[in-house]
Amino acid sequence: MKKLFLLTAIAGIFAFSNAKAQKDPAMNGPKLGIGAEFAFPMGNYGDFYKMGYGGSLTYQHPVAPNLNLTANAGYLSFKTKEILGFSGTSGYIPVKVGARYFLAENFYLNGEVGAAFATEDGDKTRFAYSPGAGVEFPVADKASIDLGVRYEAWSKEFGLTPSFIGVRAAFNFGL
Repeated sequence: MKKLFLLTAIAGIFAFSNAKAQKDPAMNGPKLGIGAEFAFPMGNYGDFYKMGYGGSLTYQHPVAPNLNLTANAGYLSFKTKEILGFSGTSGYIPVKVGARYFLAENFYLNGEVGAAFATEDGDKTRFAYSPGAGVEFPVADKASIDLGVRYEAWSKEFGLTPSFIGVRAAFNFGL
């Protein structure tokens, strides 16, 4: 975890050293990103669940200089730790909307709210929120690699507060 934080901090410093207005075509205009998701459970949720994984789609639409509105949908699967010989899998479809603000050309802060829909019978839909940060590296005209980290939490049920550190690696392309 410390290595991930260090890498994100280094990437942020790199982004700030090249700070200028967003002029790169990869950073402007509406874009769609497809990415791999990794979730590292925290708190009492981590007592019962192992690392989660999945994928997501994120749409970004610029509304002001350096500010994009976002819509995100995906799938996350968590495997339970073996307790008394029992283990299983829980799946969720998080759907969120929010905003992404670019502090520098490549470095952003974002926040999203929405719902996490359970895929198993007997589980319910939960309120979700997630503040985060990340870096977008242009790789071609209207294309970028997006690396982000976030804290995500869902509403409490059965004494558990599902929360995790989420890591996303994505490819964004302009529309």
